[in-house]
Amino acid sequence: MGIFSRISDIINSNINAILDSAENPEKMIRLVIQEMEETLIEVRTNSAKILADKKELQRRSARIQEHADDWQNKAELAIAKGREDLAKAALIEKNAKLSALESMHLDLEKLDESLERLSSEIEQLQAKLNDAKARQKTMLMRTKATQSRASVNSKLHDGSIDEAINKLDYFEKKIDHMESQIEADAIGRASLQEEFAELEMEEKIDAELKALKEKVASKTQADESGN
Repeated sequence: MGIFSRISDIINSNINAILDSAENPEKMIRLVIQEMEETLIEVRTNSAKILADKKELQRRSARIQEHADDWQNKAELAIAKGREDLAKAALIEKNAKLSALESMHLDLEKLDESLERLSSEIEQLQAKLNDAKARQKTMLMRTKATQSRASVNSKLHDGSIDEAINKLDYFEKKIDHMESQIEADAIGRASLQEEFAELEMEEKIDAELKALKEKVASKTQADESGN
């Protein structure tokens, strides 16, 4: 047995209630949409069949009306010719046709009522179907979003991201150490150069001091010789 057994079940159904009570709402709404589409096809097929029956009944009704008119003309002709017996027989045939025509008119009215009811049901079914499809799209988007969140949440807690971050921390510390070593080597080289520069400066000063002493000594000796 299908989800819905009658058209009225679908029209009067509450899709929210169906989905709330379902263990698998996504699967249930697919079944609901499938049932609605199948029912809609069935209703439209029945509507087309009734419409075809109506047209056929209208054609038959028109032919019977022509026959009734024909018997009326024959009755008038018989009276004109003084054949009352034939006129009476023609009127009997005419009334028989009119009686059948009246029955057909009643059938046509019933068909019109059925078509009107089916048309209303098709509109309601289509509205329900559109609503269900819209909800299906929303559910699919929410399902994908939930799955993405679950995937991210799983990765956040499975240790892989923490492990990757720890590796980054390790490499950063290693780079820091290498940079510090390079800076220390540079500082060491700078200190060595400064020491040599100081030695060179000290040697220069000593040389200048020696030259100055010699100059002063020479001048003093020259002054003493002059005296």
